[in-house]
Amino acid sequence: MKTISRFQRSALVAITLAGLLSACDSSAATETSSTTSPPAAPSPAAVPLTTDARPPTPAKTQGWLQIFGGTAPVGALHVVQLAVTSDPGIGQYVSDGGGRSLYRFDKDTAIPPTSTCAGQCATTWPPLTVARGQSVFAAGVDPQLVGFIERGDGSCQITIGGWPVYYFSKDKQPGDLLGQGVGGTWFAVTPNGGKALPK
Repeated sequence: MKTISRFQRSALVAITLAGLLSACDSSAATETSSTTSPPAAPSPAAVPLTTDARPPTPAKTQGWLQIFGGTAPVGALHVVQLAVTSDPGIGQYVSDGGGRSLYRFDKDTAIPPTSTCAGQCATTWPPLTVARGQSVFAAGVDPQLVGFIERGDGSCQITIGGWPVYYFSKDKQPGDLLGQGVGGTWFAVTPNGGKALPK
């Protein structure tokens, strides 16, 4: 079993403490009403911590969030992983590190990045969120296209090409695409933030 260095142990403690702060604003209240908060999005697959003492260099930084290109180092903790998946019916689309499909909503906007899905909508379509102390790794997605917005409840939602991205609550297994085309407004999100459409 490999041991981690003092530097890595200190970094883990710092990341853990930072993660206790409010997602988008450290001055924001940390408690929210359980009756008004949207449900927590499914946790992205945990990625193990590397034994390499040299931290990777971020491709982009937005505020406190560091966004890296590629796959997270083996063993990395506190990571949101984005990946590209291919489906014969719609081509390439973005999923999380566990293979869960991600969607965009036509009623949102990319310029400026804005989410219009809250309340019951966010129960059906939980946003993919990131919190202080986490970082994002984008494999197959240009890190420059990845960012986040602050939602009404103070949580931070990942965006791709400016479009906020979501899960679909009826998708149960990696690779499920049950949200594709729902209501003519929900579509799997492509690596550039576009809509995945039938071929």
